[in-house]
Order: sequence, then C-alpha cells, then structure tokens
Amino acid sequence: MASAFEYAPAPESRSVVDIAPSYGLFIDGEFTEAADGKVFKTVSPATEEVLSEVAQAGEADVDRAVKAARRAFEKWSALPGSERAKYLFRIARIIQERSRELAVLETLDNGKPIKETRDADLPLVAAHFFYYAGWADKLDHAGFGSNPRPLGVAGQVIPWNFPLLMLAWKIAPALATGNTVVLKPAETTPLSALFFADICRQAGLPKGVVNVLPGYGDAGAAVVAHPDVNKVAFTGSTAVGKEIARTVAGTKKKLTLELGGKGANIVFDDAPIDQAVEGIVNGIFFNQGQVCCAGSRLLVQESIQDELLESLKRRLSTLRLGDPLDKNTDIGAINSAEQLARITALAEQGEAEGAERWSPACELPTSGYWFAPTLFTNVTQAHTIARDEIFGPVLSVLTFRTPDEAVAKANNTQYGLSAGIWTEKGSRILAVANKLRAGVVWSNTFNKFDPTSPFGGYKESGFGREGGRHGLEAYLDV
Repeated sequence: MASAFEYAPAPESRSVVDIAPSYGLFIDGEFTEAADGKVFKTVSPATEEVLSEVAQAGEADVDRAVKAARRAFEKWSALPGSERAKYLFRIARIIQERSRELAVLETLDNGKPIKETRDADLPLVAAHFFYYAGWADKLDHAGFGSNPRPLGVAGQVIPWNFPLLMLAWKIAPALATGNTVVLKPAETTPLSALFFADICRQAGLPKGVVNVLPGYGDAGAAVVAHPDVNKVAFTGSTAVGKEIARTVAGTKKKLTLELGGKGANIVFDDAPIDQAVEGIVNGIFFNQGQVCCAGSRLLVQESIQDELLESLKRRLSTLRLGDPLDKNTDIGAINSAEQLARITALAEQGEAEGAERWSPACELPTSGYWFAPTLFTNVTQAHTIARDEIFGPVLSVLTFRTPDEAVAKANNTQYGLSAGIWTEKGSRILAVANKLRAGVVWSNTFNKFDPTSPFGGYKESGFGREGGRHGLEAYLDV
C-alpha cells in the first residue's frame, strides 16, 4: 500500500523450520499412516505452494486414538498434580525455545504476518502452558469443591485462524486437570499441531496422553460422536457448533463451544481519536479480520463520525499488505480460496445493498489469496454486512447519538462474543459494559488476551469459558 516512506525488505528466514515432505497421524506417541492410507496436501495461502502431504484421519483412526487416550488416562489422571505440572512446564519451555521456528511455520501454513505469530501467538501459547502448569497441583483450591476429578478423554476440534494458540487454550487445561486428549486440527493448518506432537515427545509426555488427528470435517464429527469421549471442546463456526450440540444432546458428554461473533467497537465523542483508530485497526485487521471476536462493527457517535473516518482512512493507507514473512507486513494472506470467496461475496452483497465501499490504494500479489482492507459506510442494521460474520478484513461503520442507542445497536445481533468501548469517562465504561451482552468487553483497547482471563460468548457465540480459573471447570467433574 501507499506509504509516506519506503521500507527495506525484512524477510524472516524460512531456513529456521524444516518441513518434512509428509507427516502421519500422531497416535499413542507415534506418527502413523491413516488406516485407509488417505492423505491431503497443505498449502501456503500466500503463494499456493504445497508445504507438505499429511495423513488424513478417518473413523478407524479416531477410534484408535480414543482407545490410546483411554489407556493413558488411568496412569495420567493418577499422577499427583505436581508431576503433571512438570510436563506442562517442560512443554512451555520447549515452545519458548522453538518459538522462532514455530512462528515461521504458522505464518507459512496460515498466511498471517510473522510479526503476529512471533509477537502475539507464540508468547501466548507458552503462557497458557505455564499458567495451567501452575494450577495442576492446586485444583482443590480452585473453588470447585474438594478433590475435583478429571472427566476422561477430551475430544477437541480447533480452527485455522489461530492453530497453535487454540491448541494451547484446549490442551493445557485438559492436561493440567488430568484428562487425556484427542485433537483434530483444521485441514488447512495441520502443521503446527503436528510439530506440537513432536514437542510432546521431546518433553517425554507419556504415550497416548495427547493424540493429533489431521483431517477433514468427517474426522472431527467422528471425534465428537465417539462413545468413549467424555468431553467435547470446539472452536469454529456457529453452524458446525449447532450440529455438534445436536450430536452430544442426550449423552453425558460435557460440552464447550466458542463460535462466531460480530463484535461492536463503540467510540464515544470524548474518546482519544488517534488511540481509538489504532484500536479499531487492531480490532478488525489483526489476522486479516479472521478472528471470531473481531470488532467488525464500528459504532461511532454521530458528532465525530467525519473526524474519525478521516483519521481511520489515513491510517489504513499506511498499512502494508504482502509477504507474511516480511517483518514490515501488516496484512497477510486470507487462509484459503474458500474463505476468500466468502469474503468477496459478502463484500459485493454489501455494495449491492447500498453501502458505500472504500479501500486504500493497494496492489495485491498475483499468487495466493488476498483481500484489501475494506471499509463500508452508510451501513444500516438491516445490511447483511452488519449482521453476518464475514471473517475477513471488512469493517462496517454505523452511527449512534446516545449511549442507549449504542447499546441497543451493539446488542442487536445473534452473536455475543466481544465488544469494545472508547471513552475517557470511567463511569460510562462501566455503565455501558454492564448492558452489553458480550463475553468480553475491552475498554480503550481491543483484542487483548491473557491466560488468566476467561474468554467465551453468549447467544450464538457459544457457551462455556476458556482461560483463567474458569477454564478448569470445563475439564473437571464438579
């Protein structure tokens, strides 16, 4: 994109990560072929090059992995919490040691900028394992009664937008509480989960405690439906979440769902404009907007709309789109051709319904999956782009006059995952936050995460909480 000054290329070296030509499933501490021999290819979204060939799990492989996890559960759950903690601390330290390698791998397989994987994702991944390692020997004091017990085998299905971080969110509390795991990573981003499997071996984790099954939706469905899985955790689309809820209904499986969102970022007339603009940009263009809690609806007080939009457009014109491995890059590649097609279709629908579309001058690469940062104004609550989760770098701008109107518009959605409030008045922050039906409300910031803080949604954004002390409950019989 256009810039006031030129940046010298600052590429991160690919040589720090050694990607094998092929990978197997990770079952019972060993890499193995799929029972039916099926494989699939994982590609780089930025270049469309094939990165590796990966074994594709089927129902027989799921059954094999669940049986391995069940065998491992007896000994793993019987370990004192302090012993389980040693493994989690070891995993956390190895993640830190291999963080540069893992950051490059995640950028190659996912398409997000290296500065995000390096500075945000990997530090948080390690922090989650450190945090839950600390809880492993303190479960009696977590507020869930004396001697809370693990559930058994946890079946976990994670998305492609934060592959390694979503893995950490789920595996760390599961292991700390004494459960064993069967994890199904997304089919477009299987590599970091397979590298994590190698970290488990490096840390000496007992065989069968963690099993990783790359594959498609049928593998995830088999994990969810397996009769010997005691706990299901899913992060992904609301449609799939509803299907999972139907599958486990009537069983004794414990379920947590973290689903879609249409977060509102509310900017009042006394907000610091420059600070708010940075928060807006971070809220919707971080990870190309492929974030369930993205601030995809901007609600700006009418009296400052023109000033804020002028500043926002000026800021968007300085963002750099391109090679995700370049440390100067702000906007990376869309994760897949399928996701790019969805974003494109919804943006075109926004135009067709009368919203005004704007993007900064932007030259898109000729290969890979790319979408320019996009801003829609003259948006109403009836517009599809104001209602549906786009999951891309597309911001819809609406206005309000009073705090009550802002709250009403923010809550006018089937989702309830996140929101942001920008104002200098602490009393207004508290008053508005208490009325928002959102699992997370940020004040004068956005997209700030911490392993000690619970995360989750209301309504069609799912239920249950991950992170913090609250994240332990989902893996305990309380």
